[in-house]
Amino acid sequence: MDIRPNQPLALASVFLAGLLFGLGLTVSAMVNPAKVVGFLDLFGNWDPSLALVMAGGLAVTIPAFQLILKRDKPLLESRFFLPTSNDIDRRLIGGAVLFGTGWGLAGLCPGPALTSLVTLNGSVWLFVLAMIGGMVFHRTVLEN
Repeated sequence: MDIRPNQPLALASVFLAGLLFGLGLTVSAMVNPAKVVGFLDLFGNWDPSLALVMAGGLAVTIPAFQLILKRDKPLLESRFFLPTSNDIDRRLIGGAVLFGTGWGLAGLCPGPALTSLVTLNGSVWLFVLAMIGGMVFHRTVLEN
C-alpha cells in the first residue's frame, strides 16, 4: 500500500494489521524457533500443531480474498496492487530454497523474527541483523 502522510486512516490500518499479525504469530507460537523446528522435523519428533495454525489462516484468508477481490478497489487505496507475473524462474526457486533453508536452520522467518525482537533475545537480534545484511547485500551487489 502506498502510504502518504495525508492518509492517517491508511497508516492506522497498516499499524493495526501489523499488530494483529504480530499477536497472531505470538499466540500461535510461531515466534518460538523450537516449535517451528519441531513442525519442520517430519521424520523425527514432529509437532503438527502449526499445521492447524496454517489451516486456520487459510480458512479465513481464502474466502476473504474471494470477497475482497470482487471490489473495484480497496477501501483505503485507489487500486489493488497484485502480482502481474506468475513465472517460476531461477530467482523464485533460489529465493524459496534460501528462505526454507534459513527457516529450517534458525526456526525463524522475517515476520516472527521481527515480532520476537521485543524479547531482547540476542539470537533473534543476530538473525534480524543478518537478515538485514542479506537484504542490503542483495540490493547493492546482486541487483547491480
